[in-house]
Amino acid sequence: MSELYKSELISVIMPTHNPGSFLIAAVKSILNQTDVLLELIIVDDHSTDDAIERLPPNLLNDSRIKIIPSVGKGVVAAMKTGVSNAQGNYIARMDADDIALPERLITQLCYLHNNPSIGIAGAQVKIISSEPINKGFKLYESWLNQLCSPEDIEQELFVESPIPNPTAFFRREIYDILGGYHDSEWAEDYDLWLRAHTAGIKMGKPIGILLHWREHERRLTHCDKRYDNKLFLKAKAHYLVERYNLADRKVIIWGTGPIAIYLHDRLAENGVNIEAFLEVNPNRIGGAKRGLPVYHYEKASKYSDAIIISAVGARGARIKIREALIDMDKREGRDFLFAA
Repeated sequence: MSELYKSELISVIMPTHNPGSFLIAAVKSILNQTDVLLELIIVDDHSTDDAIERLPPNLLNDSRIKIIPSVGKGVVAAMKTGVSNAQGNYIARMDADDIALPERLITQLCYLHNNPSIGIAGAQVKIISSEPINKGFKLYESWLNQLCSPEDIEQELFVESPIPNPTAFFRREIYDILGGYHDSEWAEDYDLWLRAHTAGIKMGKPIGILLHWREHERRLTHCDKRYDNKLFLKAKAHYLVERYNLADRKVIIWGTGPIAIYLHDRLAENGVNIEAFLEVNPNRIGGAKRGLPVYHYEKASKYSDAIIISAVGARGARIKIREALIDMDKREGRDFLFAA
C-alpha cells in the first residue's frame, strides 16, 4: 500500500437525525477504518433522541470527530453543512444507521487513484435487517452489486439508482463541480447521479462488499415522499431529455403499461415528440395509447433514426427486450435505452 494514500485526508460526512441505537455502530465502523487519514463530521439534523450525546466517551473524545449542527433542515442541508466544514480532498458519504467494513475507505481511495477517469466511487453492499429481508430487496441487492464498471452503471442508470447513497465517495473537485446534493423534487442521491452522468462524470465500484446497508422502517426511502416511484420517473424524463437531446429526436416507447404511459406524459411535458408505442401483447397491438399507434415490437427494426426507450417493469423483461433489439442491430445507449 502506497504511503501517499495514507497521507490524504478523507472527510466522512454523516447526516444524523434521531438515529437511536444504530449510531454507535455506525460511528465505530468509521473510526475503525484501516490505513487512512480521516475526519468524521457528524451533522446533527435537529435530532431529539439524544443519540449523539449518548455516544460513549471514547468515541466522543476521539480527535477525528467533529459534531456540528445543521444550518438547515433535511439531509441535503446537513450535507452542505458538513462539506462546508470538511478539510479533505475526498468526501465520503455515510449514514448514521449503516456499518462500513474496516477496509471501505482505503479500498475506495485506492480505486480512485487507480482509475483517474472515475470521479465518484460507490460500493457493493450487503443489506442487513433485524427482520427477514424480502425477495425484492435481495434482487435489488444483487442488481446493485452487478453494476461496478462505469459502462454497466451508465447502461442501467435510468432503471434505478445504481449507487447506494451511504457508499458514495467523491473526489472533492468533482463534488464541487456538481454542486453536491440539490434539494430537488425527487430523491437527492438519484438526482446527483443523473447530473453526474449528464456532465460526463464516470462512476464505478471496486469489487467486494464494503458496507452493511441497514433496512428498517424509518429509512428515508420508506418515509420521504421524494422516493415515490412517480417522482423517480419524473427525474428520469427530465435527465433523459437533457442527456440524450430527446427534444430533437424521434422517440418510441416500448411498453403500454402504467410506467410507459406515465413516462410518455412526463417526456411530453419536457417537449419530446413521441411517435409510437411498441408491444408484444397481441391484445394491444394495433390499438392506440395517448392517441399514438401501438405497433408490434418487430417494427422497431424499421426505425433507423429513432431512439427506443423501454419502460417495461416486468421482471426479466429487460433481458428479452435487449436481446430482441440487439438482434435488430440496435446499439444500447445510441439506439435504445431502459427506463424501467
